Amino acid sequence: MARILIVDDSPSQLMGMKRIVEKLGHEAITAEDGAAGVEAAKAQMPDLILMDVVMPNLNGFQATRAISKEASTAHIPIVLVTTKDQETDKVWGMRQGAKAYITKPFNENQLIEVINSLLAGG
Repeated sequence: MARILIVDDSPSQLMGMKRIVEKLGHEAITAEDGAAGVEAAKAQMPDLILMDVVMPNLNGFQATRAISKEASTAHIPIVLVTTKDQETDKVWGMRQGAKAYITKPFNENQLIEVINSLLAGG
C-alpha cells in the first residue's frame, strides 16, 4: 500500500481522487492548497503526489517546483491534475519537476494507469 498526497482546493475533486486512491488500496492524505501541500509532502513523505495547478496561496506549479527542488522530497513523483490543458502548461509543468500531466475532467482509468506506473517506478 502506498501513501498518496492529493492537493486540490476543490472539495469535490479531492473526494473524487481520494475515492479512486482508496479503491486501489492506497492511503490518501489531502491538502487544500499548494502551501499546505508542500508542508504535507515534507511531513508525511508520501510515495506519490496528485497536484492541482489553480489554487490559492501557492499554485501547483510553484508547489511542484518547491517539492522537486527540496532534497528531502525531490524523489517523490508528482502528477499534475489540472484544467490547464494548453501544451505550454504541460511543458511548464514538466519543467517544474512533474512526472506526469493529466487534464481535468480526467478519465478514472487514465489516473489509475498513471498512479500504477509511477508507483512501479515508471
